[in-house]
Amino acid sequence: MIPVYYHPGYAAPIGDDHRMPIRKFAMVAEILGNDPAAYFHTPEPISREALARVHSPTYLRAIETGEPRELAESQKFPWSPGLFPAVRLTNGGLFGAADHALKCGVACALVSGFHHACGDHGEGFCTFNGLVVTLDALFHGGLIGHGAVLDMDLHYGNGTAALAAGRPHMTALSIYGSDYWENQAHTDVATIRHQDGENHFSAILPNGTDEPGMMDILEQALPRLLSRGKPDLIIYQAGADPYQEDPYSPLNLNHQALKNRDLRVFRFCKDHSIPVVWVLAGGYTEDVRKVVKVHVNTFEACKEVYLT
Repeated sequence: MIPVYYHPGYAAPIGDDHRMPIRKFAMVAEILGNDPAAYFHTPEPISREALARVHSPTYLRAIETGEPRELAESQKFPWSPGLFPAVRLTNGGLFGAADHALKCGVACALVSGFHHACGDHGEGFCTFNGLVVTLDALFHGGLIGHGAVLDMDLHYGNGTAALAAGRPHMTALSIYGSDYWENQAHTDVATIRHQDGENHFSAILPNGTDEPGMMDILEQALPRLLSRGKPDLIIYQAGADPYQEDPYSPLNLNHQALKNRDLRVFRFCKDHSIPVVWVLAGGYTEDVRKVVKVHVNTFEACKEVYLT
């Protein structure tokens, strides 16, 4: 069975008309709830101590209290008293799933990794960077010595890269088709892109990239996850926004292409005996059912690799 960490409290009260389809977490959970291969777990909120290792006291106070409001809404969510507990739960879900993956090899958290979140502010619908919070908490708890993030959201994981730069126990790899600077997406990766560092790397998917092109780039990039030694854990952020009908996507990738992406990632982790925990990310297609299908397909790919 595949451990799945979910809580209805993941859905922050941001309003039904927000660009971020917050209801997708519940929709994915409902479908997986009918799959006998999914073993559901209820997470605990992440500790304040774990958040404080990554995010500044001023920013944490802003998310909890709403003041200053500009900082509290820097991630482009309307602030409410329910935001802080919701994001503590999402971060707790990822931490719980990651801890479980270390024991059994694979697990899933039906959360976003929030890869745009920086140490002192949020960006791009990302409040607290659960990817870095989780790896830091595992490292400081003595559960890992080195962890990695494989980010395949459409957008570059700028917050993760910035936070990884000061954390030699992390390796981050972002494979993306849209850059992200100063809280704004830049679709043409041929004209603007971030620079790599000693422990954060990237590979671009040029506009119009199809499945063969994506798989070639993925094949060339995956070894970067091993370039600093084999990690004890990989967090895989399986984005839905590279999907060809997504309003932000310049890529030519259908549902099967994205499932094949997931299959390759899981096979890489299994072949190298690296535990993996995966999370949802992105996805803004008007018909949210198409977003949900991407995420459900990730679960199907996970089953194919780990349960057959």
